[in-house]
Amino acid sequence: MDRMMDRRDFARSTIDTALVAAGAPLRRFVRALDAQPAPTAAATSAGPQIAMLLYPGFTPLDLVGPHYSLQFIPDAQIHFVSRTRAPVVSEGGLPITPTAAYSDIAAAPDILFVPGAGHVFQGLLPPVLDYALTALVWLWFVNLYNFMDGIDGITGGQTAAIGFGVALVGFLSLDPNGGSLPLGLALGATALGFLAWNWAPAKLFLGDVGSIPLGYLTGWLLLGMAGEGRWAPALILPLYYLVDATVTLLRRAARFEKIWHAHREHFYQRAVQAGLGHAAVVLRILAANVVLIGLAVLGLEWPWVAAVLAFLVVGGLLWELTRRNSLVAPQV
Repeated sequence: MDRMMDRRDFARSTIDTALVAAGAPLRRFVRALDAQPAPTAAATSAGPQIAMLLYPGFTPLDLVGPHYSLQFIPDAQIHFVSRTRAPVVSEGGLPITPTAAYSDIAAAPDILFVPGAGHVFQGLLPPVLDYALTALVWLWFVNLYNFMDGIDGITGGQTAAIGFGVALVGFLSLDPNGGSLPLGLALGATALGFLAWNWAPAKLFLGDVGSIPLGYLTGWLLLGMAGEGRWAPALILPLYYLVDATVTLLRRAARFEKIWHAHREHFYQRAVQAGLGHAAVVLRILAANVVLIGLAVLGLEWPWVAAVLAFLVVGGLLWELTRRNSLVAPQV
């Protein structure tokens, strides 16, 4: 009984904080679970309980693929859940009838699935290709976050800029059900606290165990923003990391180098090799990120203009980081 109650408490607290973006429907579901009596061992002896939340305006295709995959879990009991059993009108006007109401769920489900807000590539691709390419972009973002964490303060500063930028965009978007504001503030504040210890000369380091999960979470937050239609801010905020890592990879691939081997050819690394200190390099990146945050806000109204200006800013930063290379021979 204690174990089952712990699971209920954990589900409630986790859902309330980590899935803010689903808004009022999700909060009502959690309150309904709170009102239910604790489950008995007999009630939970079957397979895993999976609840797929329905709310007005959700995208039906966001349920199809996950439902197809989840049904292969042995003895899984899958429910389409809403406040009542009345049909829920999805995006495009298609009514979907829930198989259970909140009150029908006797315990916190083992899996709660909340369909996303939209497609990252803004409907330019078929849904299957959108999901596949989104997964590849997310995978690349996780890896580049690890690749770019090569000098003191760089990832802490970059993550703080992204987090506070996401929060500002969320605040100015005036979306009461959006999770960008609280999640962005949490990310930025956490990164800022870490940066105090990671600033050159660093006393604390991320390592792979820190940079990989951080890239995963930051990528999830940015992709979620793009899926909600704010693609320009989602592209602009991490643009320096994206461009530095991607251009470096393509250059090495063009020279037929083994791109999976360690190297010191990122723009920020070449700047350090040319004589700039870690702090000096990070300060230049932070200055560019402040401009990128402003352009991310501009991207809410003029996305293409903001995106072009952002690439110019990052181009100027890369030039600044490499202009000393001819003066100092690279260090091994």
